[in-house]
Amino acid sequence: MTPADLAATVLSAARAVFVARGLDVADLPAATTVERPRNPEHGDYASTLALQLSKKAGVPSRELAEALAAELGAQPGIKSVEIAGPGFLNVRLDAAAAGQLARDIVLAGAEYGHTARLAGQHINLEFVSANPTGPVHIGGVRWAAVGDALSRLLRAAGAEVGTEYYFNDAGSQIDRFAKSLYASAKGEPVPEDGYGGEYIAEIAATIRAEAPDADLDTFRVRGVELMFAEIKKSLSEFGVHFDTYFNEKDLHERGELDKALERLRAQGHLFEADGATWLRTTDFGDDKDRVLRKSDGDWTYFAADCAYYLDKRERGFDRVVIMLGADHHGYIGRMKAMSACFGDDPAVNLEILIGQMVNLVRDGEPVRMSKRAGTVVTLEDFVEALGVDAARYALARYSSDSTIDIDIDLWTRATRDNPVYYVQYVAARTANVARNAAEVGLTRGEPADFHPGLLGHEKENDLLKALGEYPAVVAGGAELREPHRVARYLEEVAGAYHRFYDQCRVTPLGDEEINDLHRARLWLNDATRTVIANGLGLLGVGAPERM
Repeated sequence: MTPADLAATVLSAARAVFVARGLDVADLPAATTVERPRNPEHGDYASTLALQLSKKAGVPSRELAEALAAELGAQPGIKSVEIAGPGFLNVRLDAAAAGQLARDIVLAGAEYGHTARLAGQHINLEFVSANPTGPVHIGGVRWAAVGDALSRLLRAAGAEVGTEYYFNDAGSQIDRFAKSLYASAKGEPVPEDGYGGEYIAEIAATIRAEAPDADLDTFRVRGVELMFAEIKKSLSEFGVHFDTYFNEKDLHERGELDKALERLRAQGHLFEADGATWLRTTDFGDDKDRVLRKSDGDWTYFAADCAYYLDKRERGFDRVVIMLGADHHGYIGRMKAMSACFGDDPAVNLEILIGQMVNLVRDGEPVRMSKRAGTVVTLEDFVEALGVDAARYALARYSSDSTIDIDIDLWTRATRDNPVYYVQYVAARTANVARNAAEVGLTRGEPADFHPGLLGHEKENDLLKALGEYPAVVAGGAELREPHRVARYLEEVAGAYHRFYDQCRVTPLGDEEINDLHRARLWLNDATRTVIANGLGLLGVGAPERM
């Protein structure tokens, strides 16, 4: 029995109590939850439903809890129900009901943990979106890992998700990039406000080899192509792919900025001043109004932001989620106001996530800057130092709104204090147990031959309860946009499995004959492998069979 199954049973018991007492069943919630008590002595799971319903029902919470306990205690799989305090329900499952979860997980396989919690939501998730003027730096790497993990979480929770990379291939930064390449090709110093690093010389040399007489415009077009191809290659090698690569230039060429301007004008939020066209964002909480078109006729970056947002909404996305770096806090107010100017509800249709800085350290000291990029640590530098799995896990393990230091020595050592090693070791150990079992002729057998009631050991029960939490962790991580919850959960499961492994032998020892307990424990071992692999998969991290 999963926590979700138990929660449904609790709600069903509440409905029976309401009907028996003539209470209004319309006061019952559509769903409820159960939680694991902090103190295991209080039971396997706890419910606060009696406390939640007491006022609406007009029945003292303790009295309602007693009625719920009586009804719930008669349900199959419930060993006992105790009442604590003003109406807390502490539930204990019988061993068979608890152990049944192992079979359910194995049979569900890769689908275990998937829910319909966010079904019906159509989400556009934009992340990384580094300008094509240089390699992806370490801040962008964090969003690559977190954003990709979040997209997997959202899909596992039932949402339709489109991942998107906004390709800023228009504007002054591209002009500076082209001039830097052109200067490098001619052997001249790059402009003072240009871009440095060996990658500029490499791209310039490639273009010059292709077209010895290339002009500035050629360096602009071909340079962006080469740089973006490299960015896509780096992200691909990091395991990150996007459904859509959207070019800012297309917005200009298709007249999307004019279209957005007219839409905002129709909404009544534009005004003209000093020869420029402004959006009155202060009507919706922004600290100042924003220029969309300057007096010389040029568009502002914010105008492109408006057009891009409108484009996403018109493509059918009901929620636009944008992940930005630590230096973009000032964007939140103007973007939320812009959403409102289009007639949307910013609380529903637009969500902006801000990520904090990442520092790569060794021996407590910051790692020196990349030679190739000149000023920053790049995605390639990061992967070279840690490897893809450790890099992705390390970046996704922490709340994105906190600054983190990634210690190279910690994340590359094969010890228990390395979190990714600790979790992947369980993936490998469970696979090894299954191989050893097969070698001695131990198999799980048919599902009908599984005896879940044999899984009554304390450490078996602890592991089962940990495995049962996985769907709620996935749903919670998706709703809160916090992939780090999955990583921390996997570490808890790893600890529970190690304790189970130490005290509950799966394969027979010596001349011991294979029995139903061995088979039941093999189901539990394989269920653990399933959860670990599924969770690591959400983080874009491998679940090795050998280490």
